[in-house]
Amino acid sequence: MMGVQWATGQTITVSGTVKDAVTHLPLQNVSVFFTGAQGVITDSAGRYTLQSDDQVSFLEFTILGYQSAKRKLGSGTSLVINVELTPSPKNLNNVTVTTNKRAKYRNKNNPAVELIRQVIAHKDDNRMQAYETAAYEKYEKIQLSLSKISKKLTDSKLLKRYNFVFDNPDTTQMEGMTVTPVYLEETLSDFYYRKKPQQEKTIVKGKKKVDFGEFVDMVGVSSYLNRLYEDINIYDNNISVLTNQFLSPIADLAPTFYMFYIRDTVEMNGEKLVKMYFTPRNPDDLLFRGTMFITLDGNYGIQQINMFVSSRVNLNFVRQLKIGQEFEKSKQGRYALTKSDMVVDFGLSKNGGGILGERTVSYKDFKTNIALNDSVFHGPAIVLQEKAEERVDSFWVQNRHDSLTQAEAKVYANIDSLKNMKSFRRLMDWATFALAGYKQAGPFEVGPANTFYSFNPVEGFRLRLGGRTTPKLSKRYYFETYGAYGFKDEKWKYFLSASYSINNKSIYSYPLHYVRASFQRDTKIPGQELQFVQEDNFLLSFKRGNNDKWLYNDIFNFTYVREFGDHLRYTLGYKYWKQTPAGSIIYTKPVAGTDMNVPDITTSELSAEFRWAPHEQFYQGKLYRIPIINKYPIFTLRYIAGIKGLTGGEYTYHNINLRVEKRFYLSQFGFTDITAEGGYLFGKVPFPLMTIHRANQTFSYQLTSFNLMNFMEFVSDHYASVTLDHYFNGFIFNKVPLLKRLKLREVIAGKILYGATRDENNPDKNPDQIKFPTTNGVVSTFVFDKQPYFEASVGIANIFKLVRVDFVKRFTYLQHPDIPTWGIRTRVKFDF
Repeated sequence: MMGVQWATGQTITVSGTVKDAVTHLPLQNVSVFFTGAQGVITDSAGRYTLQSDDQVSFLEFTILGYQSAKRKLGSGTSLVINVELTPSPKNLNNVTVTTNKRAKYRNKNNPAVELIRQVIAHKDDNRMQAYETAAYEKYEKIQLSLSKISKKLTDSKLLKRYNFVFDNPDTTQMEGMTVTPVYLEETLSDFYYRKKPQQEKTIVKGKKKVDFGEFVDMVGVSSYLNRLYEDINIYDNNISVLTNQFLSPIADLAPTFYMFYIRDTVEMNGEKLVKMYFTPRNPDDLLFRGTMFITLDGNYGIQQINMFVSSRVNLNFVRQLKIGQEFEKSKQGRYALTKSDMVVDFGLSKNGGGILGERTVSYKDFKTNIALNDSVFHGPAIVLQEKAEERVDSFWVQNRHDSLTQAEAKVYANIDSLKNMKSFRRLMDWATFALAGYKQAGPFEVGPANTFYSFNPVEGFRLRLGGRTTPKLSKRYYFETYGAYGFKDEKWKYFLSASYSINNKSIYSYPLHYVRASFQRDTKIPGQELQFVQEDNFLLSFKRGNNDKWLYNDIFNFTYVREFGDHLRYTLGYKYWKQTPAGSIIYTKPVAGTDMNVPDITTSELSAEFRWAPHEQFYQGKLYRIPIINKYPIFTLRYIAGIKGLTGGEYTYHNINLRVEKRFYLSQFGFTDITAEGGYLFGKVPFPLMTIHRANQTFSYQLTSFNLMNFMEFVSDHYASVTLDHYFNGFIFNKVPLLKRLKLREVIAGKILYGATRDENNPDKNPDQIKFPTTNGVVSTFVFDKQPYFEASVGIANIFKLVRVDFVKRFTYLQHPDIPTWGIRTRVKFDF
């Protein structure tokens, strides 16, 4: 008998990769089998693994559109066989194989491209928006699983007691991989759509997810996962995946960026379909490769599509990404989406442990052009039915579109048991302290840790200790405090606040509805407003240039906050503020030919702020909401009225400010973040009450500040500014041979600010006003003249997958003293 012989009981294992002999790209769904036996199919990277306990001699490879291949097995029990399959001649579609094995590809006179252009021309006919009305039931499941878990790790002293969580293997998610589910989220909803007037409505009938307890913002986790795994509409030009945008293979510009090959004409359920293979012209671009089946019924719709991304694509921490969608013919003759599946294998290394994430969405009871009453669309676009989050197991058993695997079914109970373990709560408590800076102490938590120690020119070394109460003390009443001491100025600082939750929810969770009263005696840099970080953070103690412009502040605040609807929030407040100059700032004004010292300024303000962030998503941290940026704009309108005579207020004024921020996605060219802001102050006030523009003298790159502007360098009573940050996502570097392997990304930014000051508020024009401060005898605060302040930067992001470094250049007001004309700034950001 010809072939390989081995002793009874031995197992032969064969693995390898199958590629296209013309394009040298991996081939998915190739059948691989031992002659005369069952086999497997290749995954999205063209890989396969096959085992047999029988005596076998040959391995075969087959797929429609390619010439089959057969390989004789060599000796040994562990073999690697890599194969390149040659496309069948009738399917090459004008692709010429040259001596260097590269295909000459052209769009002109290419039947594959002509067919794709028909698909593009008929996109609007195949969208749901082609119907007057539509309705369907939608079931979605998001699951996270640990993959390739080290036995040494699970048996360690730290995790051994949690082995019941890890001892829940699942082999159904990805072929050849055993995973352990640790997170599961299910949603069942009814969806309604009508064209005129265009409206959509989602009624959530059931929602269930794993809960890790008080240390994790599960709502934020859910929002983040739903942002990563957004609904995929293949008929859209751009498809959002992991917060990045990929050009669809049937986008209007697809023939420019993709290559298409007709593989075969097949028949499914009596319908003739064309099997089309697509692949990027540049494998490093944010594009897909895969196979789609196109209908030949005149609608040119998609009946099925399977696609994946190359490991060369500039994505962080992603080892594999696969998307599959199935469509079913409706009564109207068009194909409607029935199932969508997206699987992502995350990992820090190529072969180590990681996380496998999967989102499966199925649709049924699809109805079109039915009568829908106006009442269906009344109210918010998304409605959570009463008790939707309290559905019992029998509800899910009856209504799931597909049953859970045994491993999936155990996740809820496993994590519920885990969060009730005292040892797990202690572990999460210390993890929260390490990551967020807060440590629980009964109904109180101490922190944040990064403010325990800092330093500055006014206070010298500064120690601070504080904390706040948690819902363990009360779900209605919340208290926060800290005390700080400066060893140079030898002064105590402190903060006290008390809040009452009106809706009996945490004052840190959506929707906010509370009142708060607070008093703070502390230092502050004029005009310094930071996002997502404490001002006395230790790392911000390091600053460039002269940093001695400070204030001592006594501030009493009373605020009422209400959040409702689609993330519409308003805040009403009263503020008493007594500011005393410190450091090099001295408030003086000319009186009778001499400069008189002004010891402090006191104001009393009433304020109203309206903020609307439609479809906002965020993760609620211990101190801040960390935004999950999407394509929707954010509007913030603020009005402040200073009232003279109210609790010692010395000035009357009105201040209006409007801020609009939005991200624009530009497909292959990345995305742009734009922020526009403007304000106007009515009234006669000294310069400390005007707008002191946000400056940055740290070495970090701050998105909302001017990075080469000195603290308190510019003031105005009316202004407008535009900030632009554009991220190319490696569009340029991916085409440079030596750079593309580093997966670096290009960034450019520009910030422009133009302001003005009326003569009544300008101390250079009005001697009644407090003078601008000086540094070393030279004036260091200015109003704008007839030109704007402008700075721009070019940067490299994704260094070590985390770091962004910018070269920043200042172009105007270069005559001001002690200012930098250029600088290097860094920023750390986790992103895919």
